[in-house]
Amino acid sequence: MPNIEAKKKVVAELQQKLENAALVVFTDYRGLTVDEMTALRNKLRSPGVEYQVIKNTMMEFALKNTGHEDVIEHISGPNAVIFSSEDPVGPAKNVYEFIKEYKKLEVKVGILEGQLVGAEKIKALADLPSKEVLVAQVLGTLQAPITNLVYVLNANLTGLVRALDQIREQKQAS
Repeated sequence: MPNIEAKKKVVAELQQKLENAALVVFTDYRGLTVDEMTALRNKLRSPGVEYQVIKNTMMEFALKNTGHEDVIEHISGPNAVIFSSEDPVGPAKNVYEFIKEYKKLEVKVGILEGQLVGAEKIKALADLPSKEVLVAQVLGTLQAPITNLVYVLNANLTGLVRALDQIREQKQAS
């Protein structure tokens, strides 16, 4: 009986992680050495990101209970799962950087904001600029008209000051 209770607890925790995650990525980790797995975990180490090897039966129960039955057919074989509750772009970038370096990890499928997405969509997500870069681009775009207005107003004032200075110089000369 205690074993069943422990399994129910694991399934409940997985359900909670699935519900709170902005991005869930299922990966096939076959062929990775312990050192490579540690390197991947270190790469993914950031707030709100977790990387776990999970038994398929436990994950299938959690997926059914959260309404993601469509994912089950894609997760056969060994699975390690990335749960990201905050930033969906960062972990996707880190996974594809790891894949470029080691060429052993395979992205199977993912759940992005509650929707099933294939590996190609996760790759497209990884190719996006980071949140900080996007915010900087938006702020730069918003700031450009104001900056141009300041330059125009400043140019008018500078011209006025130069004209007054030339008048002053002419009066001093005469």
